[in-house]
Amino acid sequence: MPVQHQLALDIPDTNNVSVFRVMDASIYGEGLDVKCATLQITSPGFVSPSTHDMTNYALLASSFNLILNACSLGFVGVGCEEIAPPIPDGIYKLKYSVSPNDKVYVEYYHLRVTQTYNIYNQELCKLEISSCEPSEQIKARLIELRLIKSFIEAAKIKAEDCHDLNLSMELLLYAKKRLSSYIGGCANC
Repeated sequence: MPVQHQLALDIPDTNNVSVFRVMDASIYGEGLDVKCATLQITSPGFVSPSTHDMTNYALLASSFNLILNACSLGFVGVGCEEIAPPIPDGIYKLKYSVSPNDKVYVEYYHLRVTQTYNIYNQELCKLEISSCEPSEQIKARLIELRLIKSFIEAAKIKAEDCHDLNLSMELLLYAKKRLSSYIGGCANC
């Protein structure tokens, strides 16, 4: 049986709103040429992808750990040297390919929820929780926060595993709406 490339990517979640990370998890076929390695990322609201030449990594048959920012993703044209603008939450489409690029490729959808999770985490930090049974008010807040987290997780699964992009965004927007209501209702906490 001929040896083939087994292309794969990992797109880990991060708490840094200014970083988008992509890792190569490919297994390159021994003795096969690796040419024209290309990573394309279509960001939310964009039609055309940002294109990244990954040939140097692929030629060495070594994995890459690519750290991207708002400039390299095409959100901002200048200024990433002075400040690190946040990268928005939403659905990103990634395609990694090697020559022949129309035949040897892998595609992924990634739902970025970094900003949403950071707000969720801040709200969880505000709760005064101890290592004993919480008060009814704290218990109710924990239940609501768990429900919000479940909607965020469901949105990620719908995008990344089920490829139901519309439902994914509906679930994320609903989670953000509930989170906003939770924060608004907690003004006197």
